[in-house]
Amino acid sequence: MPVMTVEHQRLIENEKKAVPLVTWGPYLSERQWATVREDYSPDGDAWHYFPFDHAHCRAYRWGEDGLAGISDLFQNLCFGVALWNGKDPILKERLFGLGNFEGNHGEDVKELYYYLDNVPTHTYMEYLYKYPQQEFPYELLRNENRTRTKLDPEYEILDTHVFDDNQYFDILVTYAKYDDEDICIKINVHNRYYENAHITVLPTLWFYNRWSYTEDFTRPSISFVNKNCVQTTHPRLGNHYLYFLDANDRLFTENETNTAIITGEPNKNIFTKDAFHTAIIKKKNITALRNKKEGTKFAAVYKLNIAAGETKTIYCRFSNNHIKKPFGYGFEEIFKTRKHEADDFYAAILPKGLNEDVANIQRQAIAGLLWSKQYYHFDVERWLTTSDGITPVSNTKATGRDSEWTHLKNQDIICMPDKWEYPWYAAWDLAFQTISMAVADAGFAKHQLLLIMREWYMKPDGQLPAYEWNFSDVNPPVQAFAALQVYYIEQKQTGKGDVQFLKKIFQKLLINFTWWINRKDRYGNNIFEGGFLGLDNIGVFNRSFNSKGTVQLEQADGTSWMGMYALNMMDIAIEIALHDNSFEDTATKFFEHFVLIAEALNEHHLWNAEDKFFYDVLSMPGTDPLPLRIRSIVGLSPLFAVSNITPDERNKLSDFKKRIGWFENYRKKNNKFWPNEERGEQGEILLSLVRKERLPHLLEYLLNENEFLSSGGIRALSKFHENNSYSVTLEGVGYTIQYDPGDSTSNMFGGNSNWRGPVWMPINYLIIQSIRKYGKFYGDSLLVECPVGSGIKMNLEEVADELTKRVISLFEKDEEGKRKIYGDYNWFYQKPGNENLILFYEYFHGDNGRGLGASHQTGWTALVAELISEYGGKL
Repeated sequence: MPVMTVEHQRLIENEKKAVPLVTWGPYLSERQWATVREDYSPDGDAWHYFPFDHAHCRAYRWGEDGLAGISDLFQNLCFGVALWNGKDPILKERLFGLGNFEGNHGEDVKELYYYLDNVPTHTYMEYLYKYPQQEFPYELLRNENRTRTKLDPEYEILDTHVFDDNQYFDILVTYAKYDDEDICIKINVHNRYYENAHITVLPTLWFYNRWSYTEDFTRPSISFVNKNCVQTTHPRLGNHYLYFLDANDRLFTENETNTAIITGEPNKNIFTKDAFHTAIIKKKNITALRNKKEGTKFAAVYKLNIAAGETKTIYCRFSNNHIKKPFGYGFEEIFKTRKHEADDFYAAILPKGLNEDVANIQRQAIAGLLWSKQYYHFDVERWLTTSDGITPVSNTKATGRDSEWTHLKNQDIICMPDKWEYPWYAAWDLAFQTISMAVADAGFAKHQLLLIMREWYMKPDGQLPAYEWNFSDVNPPVQAFAALQVYYIEQKQTGKGDVQFLKKIFQKLLINFTWWINRKDRYGNNIFEGGFLGLDNIGVFNRSFNSKGTVQLEQADGTSWMGMYALNMMDIAIEIALHDNSFEDTATKFFEHFVLIAEALNEHHLWNAEDKFFYDVLSMPGTDPLPLRIRSIVGLSPLFAVSNITPDERNKLSDFKKRIGWFENYRKKNNKFWPNEERGEQGEILLSLVRKERLPHLLEYLLNENEFLSSGGIRALSKFHENNSYSVTLEGVGYTIQYDPGDSTSNMFGGNSNWRGPVWMPINYLIIQSIRKYGKFYGDSLLVECPVGSGIKMNLEEVADELTKRVISLFEKDEEGKRKIYGDYNWFYQKPGNENLILFYEYFHGDNGRGLGASHQTGWTALVAELISEYGGKL
């Protein structure tokens, strides 16, 4: 029986809701500016249309952002923290980062912040922000990065020296709930410097501005009650109260655009979104803001002088009840109680026997994943046909970006890949996120998978939205794989699988699978395309290219993903059929799909007999097919399609057993291809795209440290190409690819991601799961050398364990207390108080494991949490 903690009891109650979410949570974005939603420009240049410099004074159209913030489910009302160190030109209300055109490797946040703790119902949350006492180096970061090339490393905030000598504040924001409508807030401000320092802290409450864009919308209000309380009134939320201890000031303004700055038009009055900046920094209009007793944005102002090494605390309480003594008996105790309950929850769900460091890594990975929940609002039809009040409706938008997605009307809480760098959902990122989410909250994980299949997401023809920059792009179809993983994780936790969930998602996946068959198999030969397939610059050229002639790119990974998809659908159908035999025929159908796809992959020149590797192939009329001889994960992707069918499953599903027997006899009798199928000693069957005789060749590449194997996992591109670049000419244009283990040196897909050598967590997770399946079937009958040249022989389950250890080692401390992910910045993370802070980067350097790209990609990088759960006490 699973352990039943207080948090588990809350989750049980939560799952009874139509949507398994609490009303208040960390749903506030960390970057709303420069998103596609806020872009009303005729040319689709989101980064220039709504830059960071507008964010403090320009009202958003489709959502809000803030620092360490929370909001309700529909982001009507938001709470966050604003700061001023007495030197900055603006208040620190939101995280700063470079736009895509400003960074030498694209957009990048330039801040230090950490998701320390969270639980699924958000009854306890911790967020740490590090704020320099010197002037924040906005222009230095911009100017230095602009001068750097793609070949140079990024200039990070730790390079600016503002954190040298510990001259900064630790701002620790903690939320602890009495219940979902009564939230206690503690803001600890710790001076890390050896001298006293001044700081102004503004706990801030504001409404999302819907009234400017929605007809007949009743304007909400925040109104003065007394010197320690304001009341909020909203037509949907009703009344709430923010309580706060004695402050130096209390200011009101409106969440309205400062038109004098943005458009040059005079403001109607001084009460604009940026009024607090003007009052605190420029000392202007402060009396008017103080005397204004009602508005849509409010802040209590605390001016603190903090001695060296001292901590000062600000308390607030947000509630739907009028409380006479909001900070009375039990207030401080609730933080201890909820922290203890969070400890109990993680003790119950995490493996026993983990060392302290690994347990901390896993807990922060899950905490980051929970913090990544965000309110996402986007009505494409309305976006295309209305104005933001600044730019008139553009006719070019009617046929431009996302114009084919007018049915898409999203207004949900969704897991973001990274709430600053990627504050929008991505179809395959989300699928991987649900796997790790299931470790902590299987109910929400299932909800997320089903949500993206709903009719306000999925296109009527069955296509899933990729991401807002181009909903029509194609990501790998991993939703069926994720659904199975979530199902099995929950089954392991509770002893019972949710077959009803599988039935629900299976029906929607059928529609999506059919879209793939009809749209991405151009010639009906089971050779699938799909373009870049989420792998950005993995190809020698942009694989989403539109050929001027009749060139066709036959994709080994596109075909492999579909083979995997077919097997995943078969596995789901089998699992359901064990409880409802009406699904047995469907299992047979997907088995036959898999056979045909396996035939195409293995018989249609995608396998290169000379190199013993799978390649993409260019087919052009009048010439022989041209294999693109690039050793990348494209050629390893056939490993992903593997399934084990147990004797028990076959015996219980007699019609399925009979049909596949007939199909095998028919194809063999007529000399047709039959995929790798082997019966073990107990009658189990292994189905895979990779034939047994080819498997050792792929594993030899995979486990060679001069090819794919690094100290931190499997590289996306073989190290072979470090000294052996590959070039091809297509339609008169030359292209070259080589091994780039670090940041991207190309501009493809914005230039902020690199698949030409680094280690990527989702690919490693898929490889590990696949090899483990092979290992369970073959056991010690198949041994390989790992690493190649070491003389050490392992079975494939041991290989999976070895790969898991290498991936986890990216985050672990070594004997010197250093972590691979931090590279040259370990000096900062070895300082007292910083030793246990973990960042979950987007990808990792192929040679040394240093973290690269987005720094809070607890989207799919949180998969390390599930790997730790699987590996458990072996660490």
